[in-house]
Amino acid sequence: WYQAWSTYEDLMDMTEEMITGLVEEVCGSTTLQYGEIEMDFSRPWKRIPMAEAVAEATGLEDPMDLDAAHAWYLKRHPDMDASHLPSTPGKMLAELFDEAVEPKLVNPTFITAFPTEISPLSRRNDANPEIVDRFELFMAGREIANGFSELNDPVDQAGRFVDQAKAKAEGDDEAMFFDADYIRALSYGMPPTAGEGIGIDRLVMLLTNQQSIREVILFPTLRSQHSPSETAEVEE
Repeated sequence: WYQAWSTYEDLMDMTEEMITGLVEEVCGSTTLQYGEIEMDFSRPWKRIPMAEAVAEATGLEDPMDLDAAHAWYLKRHPDMDASHLPSTPGKMLAELFDEAVEPKLVNPTFITAFPTEISPLSRRNDANPEIVDRFELFMAGREIANGFSELNDPVDQAGRFVDQAKAKAEGDDEAMFFDADYIRALSYGMPPTAGEGIGIDRLVMLLTNQQSIREVILFPTLRSQHSPSETAEVEE
């Protein structure tokens, strides 16, 4: 969803209030048992910048130091070819986060201050343009939500799309394409806005103590009722 005249901080407050209330309503308290772990949803939830979380987990003095980050990662994966590691500090920071931080986030935790280079739709932070006003919510070692203050500057957004298109051309499957229609829409004007997406299926997994998403997904992919020969006849 989007909310006009709001920031990513407003959405963090809203998300915290909404999910804590949901846990209390469903489970009867602010604690939740998921498998062998007990999760505490008491407010306030922890909020920590990505670089700070990585520094705490890895012991790296500056996790944005690319050489030091590569050395830390390769020490734990000696069989890996160094050329396969991200070649930019922001993408390498995200790799270190996935490796050293995410699996350990049991209680609800907001990770903030994402690198600009991996957040092509997020508004730059006023104090530090190398990061954006974005968060991801983690619990039980997995991502539950992603939200940010929307980038509403068409010139900045066009430049980000150019960088993304270059990355895609160089083989980055996760990079975005240049969306000219979106730039045109932004040029007409967009109020300060924040947007968020919550993984509802993952959240329901936690609330119902299910280890497989297949147990909670509303519209699972079903096997065809026809045999191959029947399918051919139907198509004919």
